Amino acid sequence: MMKIAVIGVGRWGVHLLRNFLVHPQVSVVAVVDPHWERLTAVKQQFNLDENVILTTQWSELQQIPDLTAVAIATPAITHYTLIKDALNQGYHVLAEKPLTLDPKECHELCQLAQLQHLILMVDHTYLFHPAVEAGQAAVQAGKLGELRYGYASRTHLGPVRQDVDALWDLAIHDIAIFNNWLGQVPVKVQATGTVWLQGEESQQQPHSPSGLADLVWVTLTYPNNFQAYIHLCWLNTDKQRRLAVVGSLGSLIFDEMLAASPLTLLHGEFERQGNHFLPINQSREVLELQPGEPLQRVCDRFINCILHNKPPVVSSGWVGTELVQILTALTASLNQGGKPVYP
Repeated sequence: MMKIAVIGVGRWGVHLLRNFLVHPQVSVVAVVDPHWERLTAVKQQFNLDENVILTTQWSELQQIPDLTAVAIATPAITHYTLIKDALNQGYHVLAEKPLTLDPKECHELCQLAQLQHLILMVDHTYLFHPAVEAGQAAVQAGKLGELRYGYASRTHLGPVRQDVDALWDLAIHDIAIFNNWLGQVPVKVQATGTVWLQGEESQQQPHSPSGLADLVWVTLTYPNNFQAYIHLCWLNTDKQRRLAVVGSLGSLIFDEMLAASPLTLLHGEFERQGNHFLPINQSREVLELQPGEPLQRVCDRFINCILHNKPPVVSSGWVGTELVQILTALTASLNQGGKPVYP
């Protein structure tokens, strides 16, 4: 059994703990969180064995013999120090997104993991969603014809974060999916935003001098001139989790709110007759998906990478670094009122 510690059991970390507790090749030996009430809550919720160490001190993990890996789900601003320390102590690391808030730090951590021959994987959960995997296959098989453009909406009423803005909290999901489906990364990015709740008077992060944006509009331009438009807001009661890619032969739509049919291919194209364009070959196809919880797949992939000493491809530290570099460029554009930035 591989010994693992979970660092941070807040809103997302508790789900990592749940998955690792039932993994057949894992023994959760410790849970770390600065808030003792959270530790007490998860002990009761999961009926944790008395041998599982519950601690508010990260340093106590050094006393655990044969600890193999850690899963880190703490605030993004803490990631760099925790991950670097974990790698230097010889632990494989699964980190919640984003890897860090600085692409230079991300690059340093990736190089350190390689030097130490350790797995560094980022929990970009959507890349393991059956709908995203099937969507990538459909796009790359040419089912949409010539790709035209894409769009996405990720809105909800909260949760509102104090460490990062809506861009850093929400955009990484849709950017990761577009990159995955297209097999490319954007060469130009633009962003504009609006601050309502946490302006300059509140304690802001250095990359958000005007406050934490609650609404952000993103434009991504890819090497083939494909453009993707993303609407992000955590102050909108109209909850949306929708992404689409439009091509000459139809549109592929991933709508997470439609649990029974989250991935749909809408076939259709134009036939030209003189000066008119007539829609033809229109139909709706619900794509079949493999069963499985995306986060369970993340955890399983992490364990398999360790067992086979094979770095992850889909959600490696380097993939996480690319995404942080894109977010950093978008922040620069946001702070300059939408000026184009080249990552």
